[in-house]
Amino acid sequence: MITSVMTTHEIRQKYLAFFEKQGHRIIPSASIVPENDPTTLFTGSGMQPMVPYLLGEAHPMGNRITDSQKCFRSQDIEEVGDNRHTTFFEMLGNWSLGDYFKQEQIPWIFEFLTKEIGLNPEQLFVTVFRGNDDLGIPRDTESVELWKTTFKSVGIDAVDVDFAESSGMQNGRIFYYNESKNWWSRSGKPQQMPLGEPGGPDSELFWDFGADLQLHEQSLYKEEPCHVNCDCGRFMEIGNSVFMQYKKVESGFEQLPQLNVDFGGGLERIAAAQRNTPDMFKIDVFETMIQKLEVLTGKTYEQDSWSFRVILDHIRASVFLIGDGVIPSNKDQGYFTRRLIRRAVRFGKKLGIEQTFVSSVAKAVVETYGQHYPNLSGNQELILKELLTEEEKFLKTLTKGEKEFEKLFVEKQGISGEDAFVLYSTYGFPLELTEEMAKEQGQVIDRVIFQEEFKKHKDLSRSGSAEKFAGGLSDHSTKTVQLHTATHMLLQALRTVLGDHVFQKGSNITPERLRFDFSHQDKLTDDQIKQVENIVNANIENKLPVHFEILELDEARNRGAVGVFDDKYAQLGGKIKVYFIGDQATGDYYSREVCGGPHVDNTGELGHFEIQKEESVGSGVRRIKAVLSATS
Repeated sequence: MITSVMTTHEIRQKYLAFFEKQGHRIIPSASIVPENDPTTLFTGSGMQPMVPYLLGEAHPMGNRITDSQKCFRSQDIEEVGDNRHTTFFEMLGNWSLGDYFKQEQIPWIFEFLTKEIGLNPEQLFVTVFRGNDDLGIPRDTESVELWKTTFKSVGIDAVDVDFAESSGMQNGRIFYYNESKNWWSRSGKPQQMPLGEPGGPDSELFWDFGADLQLHEQSLYKEEPCHVNCDCGRFMEIGNSVFMQYKKVESGFEQLPQLNVDFGGGLERIAAAQRNTPDMFKIDVFETMIQKLEVLTGKTYEQDSWSFRVILDHIRASVFLIGDGVIPSNKDQGYFTRRLIRRAVRFGKKLGIEQTFVSSVAKAVVETYGQHYPNLSGNQELILKELLTEEEKFLKTLTKGEKEFEKLFVEKQGISGEDAFVLYSTYGFPLELTEEMAKEQGQVIDRVIFQEEFKKHKDLSRSGSAEKFAGGLSDHSTKTVQLHTATHMLLQALRTVLGDHVFQKGSNITPERLRFDFSHQDKLTDDQIKQVENIVNANIENKLPVHFEILELDEARNRGAVGVFDDKYAQLGGKIKVYFIGDQATGDYYSREVCGGPHVDNTGELGHFEIQKEESVGSGVRRIKAVLSATS
């Protein structure tokens, strides 16, 4: 069925062109760092930037949207090394925001996969939602009937079966699963969803690499029945049509005001299916990187594919993270960039690389992706510099860790599990290296003790992260919305006091306080802080109205809007949302800022604004923490 192998870039382009032909507007990928969403560190799915529109807000580009979204999932770092896990990936998406639904989506995605890129329909299998009476959500028989008709159009009689997880394939092509498999929301199962979160049943597409590969027989699951959701490797999910039609409420679930479609297809996985290779790292985007590594190591990919994959994934992810401004550091998003680079270096040492190498492999990433993501080409010098600096720093860390290991070993005549964790947490010294050095001394590290210490650390980190990112704009609470509007007023006041060089560099807003990062070199004086507070409070007392307008890019600029005007808008001829604070009748505005919302209707709702702290968070970036209190 597949007549020719396509590059990953060709598949991406064909997908966007196909849905553009169906009346969709192509939008560019959002940043890997979510905008105005403090509940999560990274954009981990295609739907994340679309939540406001799935909940009913009008999208500036219309109600049919398509894109390829950059995604990063930090929780998958330890999983990387097998043939299909990656931390960074692209998610192809098409969206219906209250427009079409299942009747259009199912035939369209089937047509794209089978006709546009030539996948053999005989190797495609489908799953649907089994339903849950306790939740009041029915079995998705509508999707089943649509899939049967769609497969019939290519001469395939698609049989639907239930309980494949216990009874196997049963000659089926369409399979029912419960909410752990065929329900999608950002929060997982319906029972776990917070109030106000959208979700719905989904229909997943799987590619069958074939029974003749004997992947099931050679796997850990060989004693269990094989089915499409088996983890043996025979089947791989390549796409998922989410029928986003519910919202979590106090009483359970209610229908959203509009029925939405949210399709997400793993670009790399689709490319692997198109090549019919179970190894996702055998697709074209990794070819140049593999060649570089083989020259550097003198080894082939097949000789140590696990180490190669870790390095390939981690360097690619690091390039994209730094390209979106996530510089290696010890906290927040930067911690993960640092961790990725250091793991890549460690696996490089495992392959015998003693010199710096990360930036040379990173050049191949920029070469491969630079045309589609010009920010990588434009920031290449910065990206390579940060990678080299971090690699050199870690190589010194390894030297320190080795010395500390020797010191502990002499003092204690051995290394305990607790010692191994201290080396890991304090010096960044990887457990595997500690184990290797201990083995040379005839000792085995107690991994159980190490893991117990690691779990304690992880639980503390998770608790801190949950507390730090609790609330935020995603809950749309009154206090959070008020603080969001106050953030706009703060930015304008800073520009008034300090100058027009001040721009937002990041924000984190909870119901308790706002945290705002901005471009400025020097520490603010007490007098400057007081001026900023006075300006904000004066404009709160003036009870200024707040409204937004959807504007063309040039018009927004001409009207003095402040914000990030990416080239992506100019390329699309797209529109942006601008919030105005001030008198609409006279056009006398205090603040004009590009933003997705939401905001209060009038600044008089805010109360009294007070700056609690002003500090540096890096070269040329300052941070303000502020609160709102009720007026006396």
